[in-house]
Amino acid sequence: MLRTVSLLTALLCAGASAALAQSYPDRPVRVVVGFAAGSGPDIQGRTVSQELGNNLGQQFYVENRLGANGTIAARSVATSKPDGYSLLFSSSSIISTPHIYKSLGYDTLTDLRPIATVGQLDGIFMLVDSKSPIKTLAEFLAHAKTERVLYGSPGVGNGLHLATEIFAKKAGITLQHVPYKGASEVMTALLGGSVQVMFVTPPSVMGLIKDGRVRPLAFTGTKPFPPTPEVPLMKDLVAGYEPQGSWGMYFAPGKTPDEIVNKLNAEIRKALQVPAVAGIMQRDGYIPDGRDSAATAAFFRKEVTQAAEAVKAAGIEPN
Repeated sequence: MLRTVSLLTALLCAGASAALAQSYPDRPVRVVVGFAAGSGPDIQGRTVSQELGNNLGQQFYVENRLGANGTIAARSVATSKPDGYSLLFSSSSIISTPHIYKSLGYDTLTDLRPIATVGQLDGIFMLVDSKSPIKTLAEFLAHAKTERVLYGSPGVGNGLHLATEIFAKKAGITLQHVPYKGASEVMTALLGGSVQVMFVTPPSVMGLIKDGRVRPLAFTGTKPFPPTPEVPLMKDLVAGYEPQGSWGMYFAPGKTPDEIVNKLNAEIRKALQVPAVAGIMQRDGYIPDGRDSAATAAFFRKEVTQAAEAVKAAGIEPN
């Protein structure tokens, strides 16, 4: 009798889970992005979310919630109902936040559940304004050793902040950090002369590079960025420098059911195969990795652990 009841219970649960996955989504889905419209993460999140909406028959609409290095956006999703109707799209900057902020209002590893990556980016650009007299990385290093140099980033602990500090330490120079709310504000400051250098992902800056408004001094990847093969690699110019990249990832609230997370993972991977979507991702340098949800979660946990070392190397104290 007990065995029969247990079997019936299991069958009922399985049936309910299958029904949940089949009916999801039955209303619009909010995708929160903690970066400004037009930024790299915003472009990726909007591109894939639009395709998800096309395939699943419901709107996946992007909501930009800026501030505090993406933690405001992350908190809004981490504390939402775990039903699949509030998702987060974030860059890899999210991995450093638990090592920088003493009180996030959520636990990065338990209150957010990784769903899928949209791909990995091999590297980022180091830029100066095209009006700058500095033409090469060697000239920049010589200048930084004798003059005060300001650089901007989208906030303390942001991945671009860490990348800049790690570069400075490896190059044996000191740079002064000026935090902003987003990469677009940093770019405005660079073009206006308020800061002299910035590190940035390719998607949000390729137009400015092509127009000659900014000058890339180096690329931090393992190989040259295809649209700009003339830009030298940081690893070839700074002794001991290890390539720095980035990625984009979807998250759900921590207790979101497996059925919804797995369905979203499969749909995101499918969306990335659509030529129009793949073309935008590849144009911006993102390489699809095809991980399932379990592998995505394992990858994310490893990234968060490694970020602790980067924060320490950058000399950032938790606040």
